[in-house]
Amino acid sequence: MKQAVIDIGSNSMRLTVYETGQGTFTILFKDKIMAGLAGYVENGVLTQEGISQACEGLLSFQSTLEALDIRRVAVFATASLRNIRNTIQAVNLIQAATGYPIEVLSGPEEARWSYYGAMREVNLADGVFVDIGGASTEIVRFSQGTIQDAVSCPVGSLKLYRDHVKKILPNAQALTAMEKAVSQATDGVIQKPRARQLPLVCVGGTARAALKLAKHVYQLPEGTNRVSARQVKELCALVCSSQKQAADLILKLAPERIHTMIPGLLILRQVAEGFGVSEMIVSKYGVREGYLCGRILKVS
Repeated sequence: MKQAVIDIGSNSMRLTVYETGQGTFTILFKDKIMAGLAGYVENGVLTQEGISQACEGLLSFQSTLEALDIRRVAVFATASLRNIRNTIQAVNLIQAATGYPIEVLSGPEEARWSYYGAMREVNLADGVFVDIGGASTEIVRFSQGTIQDAVSCPVGSLKLYRDHVKKILPNAQALTAMEKAVSQATDGVIQKPRARQLPLVCVGGTARAALKLAKHVYQLPEGTNRVSARQVKELCALVCSSQKQAADLILKLAPERIHTMIPGLLILRQVAEGFGVSEMIVSKYGVREGYLCGRILKVS
């Protein structure tokens, strides 16, 4: 059975089509649109232009799915529609324009689905999980395969950029302001374990781009999905030290993230250092796979 899942995020809108059966899935097709909805929020309200952007993205996906004759479609939104004051109005307008029912996930729900999705690939009993989005960051602490805490912090890569960066890349003043904003948003959430260092499991565009940059800078094996905590720290310092060097590196390896790469890395570094993790492990699965398995297929 073919099932499509659409994720309306603050930075990107993503479509994934799966072949499902007996509690399993295979990814058949992926598409994304860098809608940047967080950039259309003014005074806590998603503007009409932002609502139109979301509608255009969904209608584009709809055309693709109709061409592929895929009729089972689930649509959810995260901080893009959750962290605004006109959530109900925006959802109603988007639903009316596209015909798609939209479920707006709460912060803890997003954190849990993201974690469950990542764990479909990464088999770990103990660790920390993070999903850095455009307008929020989800953090989960897990032990013996069980979630201990699942929280959503009101800070994301696109929101940081929009709030603090005036040009394409941040200057020293903007870097300081973003570091302060990240610290404030995660205050009370990040606590270094007393016993031992834990791995940090990551999903999302920032993590994938950071892994890509690390592979290039440190000449890591192409097939690896792991980066040491030291390398994460050094990579963040590298891109923050020189605007030209940062621009050259990001434009070469992750050009679609020229605005959000540095803000995202600042969040990633804060989480990695704050929890005192040993390494970063990037999972290819995340919130859409967790949602598919938990909400649609009803498997854990």
